[in-house]
Amino acid sequence: MSNIKNAFANGKAFIAFITCGDPDLETTKNTVKEMVANGADLIELGIPFSDPTAEGPVIQGANLRALTGGTTTDKIFDMVKELREDVKVPMVFMTYANVVFSYDADKFIKTCSEIGIDGLILPDLPFEEKEEFLSICNKYGVDLVSLIAPTSENRIAEIAKNAEGFIYVVSSLGVTGMRSEIKTDLTSIVDAIRQNTDVPCAIGFGISKPEQAKKMADISDGAIVGSAIIKIIEKYGKDAPKYVGEYVKSMKEAIA
Repeated sequence: MSNIKNAFANGKAFIAFITCGDPDLETTKNTVKEMVANGADLIELGIPFSDPTAEGPVIQGANLRALTGGTTTDKIFDMVKELREDVKVPMVFMTYANVVFSYDADKFIKTCSEIGIDGLILPDLPFEEKEEFLSICNKYGVDLVSLIAPTSENRIAEIAKNAEGFIYVVSSLGVTGMRSEIKTDLTSIVDAIRQNTDVPCAIGFGISKPEQAKKMADISDGAIVGSAIIKIIEKYGKDAPKYVGEYVKSMKEAIA
C-alpha cells in the first residue's frame, strides 16, 4: 500500500496536475513546491507524450512545449528525486501506456518505486488489459490507479473492487479541459463505487473554479484540476509558480 491514502487522511483532497517540462523542468519543480505549500494534497506529474489522446488543447499544448524543449522521462525521474528532498505529499505519474512500454515497463516502474512515485495513471489502458502493468506495479509497491468514466456503467463495481490508491472519476465524456458546467450524474457513480470499495475517489476533467471544486469534493473524496493550472503556466511561463500557488490556495480553501 502506497503513500496515496495520506492525501485523503485530513478531509477532502485537492489533487493538482502539471505537465513536466512546460516550459522547463526547473519551473515544474518550483511550481510543484508552491502547490504543496499552498495545500495540494497529491500531485499528478504528467510525462509528456506526442499523442496524448485523453487531453484537450490546453494540455496537448503543454505536451508539445515540453517535448520541444527536450524533456525526457529520465530527466523527469531526476527532477522527482530532487523534489523528494522537500516534498512529502504523494506523487503519481500520469502518462500513456506507450511511454511506459517504450522505456521498458519493469525498468520504468522499478524506477518509480526507487524515486518515491506512489502511483501510475494510464488513461489509455483498458481495465481488461491492465494485468501486465499491474503485476509489475505490485512487485514494486506502486499503485496502478483506475479510472471510472460515465461510460463505465456496468463495469463500475468490478473496477472499484480491484482499485488501489485512489479512483480517478472522469466527470464528463470527451477530453480534459475547462467546462462551464458538469452535467454527469456523478452522485450515482460515486455511490456505486462506495458500495464496492473503501478506496477513496476523486473527480477530475473540467474543474476550474472554486465552486466547481467544492461541488465535486462534496460528492466525492476530492477534486482534481489540471487544465486550469496549465493555463496559468502558459500565461506566466517561468514566473508561473507564484500564481499557481495562489490559485491552488483558493481551490483548497473552497473544498476544505
